Amino acid sequence: MKEKIIDYIKRNRVSSTEIADCLGKKGAIFNANAINRGHFTVGNVFYVYAANGTNWDVHKQIENVNDNDIVFIEVLDNLDKAVFGDLVSKYLLLYKQANAIVTNGLLRDAPKLIKENWKIWCKGFSPVGFVNEKTEITKSQNQLINQSKEKYEAAIAVCDDTGVVIIPKSLHNGDFYKKIQFIEEQEDIWFDCIDRKKYSTFETVCIKKYLGN
Repeated sequence: MKEKIIDYIKRNRVSSTEIADCLGKKGAIFNANAINRGHFTVGNVFYVYAANGTNWDVHKQIENVNDNDIVFIEVLDNLDKAVFGDLVSKYLLLYKQANAIVTNGLLRDAPKLIKENWKIWCKGFSPVGFVNEKTEITKSQNQLINQSKEKYEAAIAVCDDTGVVIIPKSLHNGDFYKKIQFIEEQEDIWFDCIDRKKYSTFETVCIKKYLGN
């Protein structure tokens, strides 16, 4: 069912906005903004953590990225510094054939990332980056990482100019598939109401005049 959901979203270009509606107005990765406009992508999430102001663990984890994965790097601290830049981005998107990169943190080398028109979503930019030294993960950090990994690993990410929304593993089922189909049909009806029937948005969205109310 997971692949069926991904395929439907891809073929119908179901937006992150519509998916968030299916999720009950939630599911977005906060601070994940498109670097380059006009990209739309959906796929399996590969979860990566970054902690203690070093990207040592990031470099190690991304060795296991598979073709077409959407790599989500969750930055746990030092949010005023860039987790990585052009080198890691090129490695992931060109050599590992990742589908896209998503992070709640900052990146560096903005001119190169923009020039390459890569599919990357992030908080913003900083010339000051993480170090690449090994540090120890604390017990509390490890608990947080395990919780995040359970939440994000093998989930589905939908990414477009509006942002990034995550569909958790628990919703990779027929009921959620039907929700996506419903939201697509509802959007078509609503636009028909304002374009052709000339209803107001209040009549369309709030009182649903098209239902005979």
